[in-house]
Amino acid sequence: MNEQTIYYIILVSFLALSFVTFIVLFFFPAPYGRYATKSWGPLMNNRVAWIVQEMPAFLMMFVYCLIADRPLTAATAVLLFLWQTHFFHRTFIYPFTLRGGKPVPLVTVVMAILFYLANTYVQGRWLFTLSPKNMYISAWLADPRFLFGTLLFIIGYIINRHSDCILRSLRKPGESGYKIPRGGLYTYVSCPNYLGEIIIWAGWSLATWSLAGVYFFIWTLANLVPRARAHHYWYKTTFSDYPPERKILFPFMW
Repeated sequence: MNEQTIYYIILVSFLALSFVTFIVLFFFPAPYGRYATKSWGPLMNNRVAWIVQEMPAFLMMFVYCLIADRPLTAATAVLLFLWQTHFFHRTFIYPFTLRGGKPVPLVTVVMAILFYLANTYVQGRWLFTLSPKNMYISAWLADPRFLFGTLLFIIGYIINRHSDCILRSLRKPGESGYKIPRGGLYTYVSCPNYLGEIIIWAGWSLATWSLAGVYFFIWTLANLVPRARAHHYWYKTTFSDYPPERKILFPFMW
C-alpha cells in the first residue's frame, strides 16, 4: 500500500469522524473553558494546555516541509507563512494573553494533539509532497482562487484577533468570571472569534484548492458551530440583559 492510499484513508476516515463530532458536540459541549469540570479527569493549567495542544500544528508543518521530496515554491512558501503565522500566535502568544480561565481536562488536550497530528499530516503532505507537481508553481500566486482565498484568510485572522482582544479586555488583571462582550462584531453575533476562525479556514481551503483544505474547513465547522450555539444560549441564560438581537454566529442569519 503506497502513501497516497494511506493518505486518503486517513483523510476520509477523519472526515467521517468530523460529522460524528458535529452531532455529539450539539449535545455535549467540548469540556474546556466554561464547560470544563473535574468529572473529566485530571486538569492542566489553561496556558500550558494551549501551548501543548497547539505545538504539533506549528512544528509538524515545518517537518513536512523539510522532508518533502520537492523544493519549496513561492506559492507553498506563502501558504506555509500563513499557516505558521496563525499557529505561532496560537502557540506562543495567545496563551500568555489569557486572564483567568479554568483548567483544561487532560483528555481534551490529548484529543486536540491527536487531531492536529492527523490534520497537519493531511495538510503538510499534500502541500509539499502529494499535490500535483505543476499545481503550486509561481503561476498559482496570480490565480483568483489563491488571491481570494488568501484575502479571506487575512480577513478571518483580523476578525479572530480583534474579537479575542475584546474578550480579553473584559477582565482586569486578577479578575475571573464572565461578562457580556460588546463592540466590533459582537454587536451582531455571540461568537465573532469563531466566525473569524471559520473564515480563516474557508480561505485556506480556497487558496490551496484541495480536499485537504476542505477537510480542515469542515472540521472547523464541526467544532465551532455547536460550541457557538452553546455559548449563545449560555449567555442568554446567564445574563438577563443579553442583547436579544444578536445572532449565534453568522450576522443577520443564525
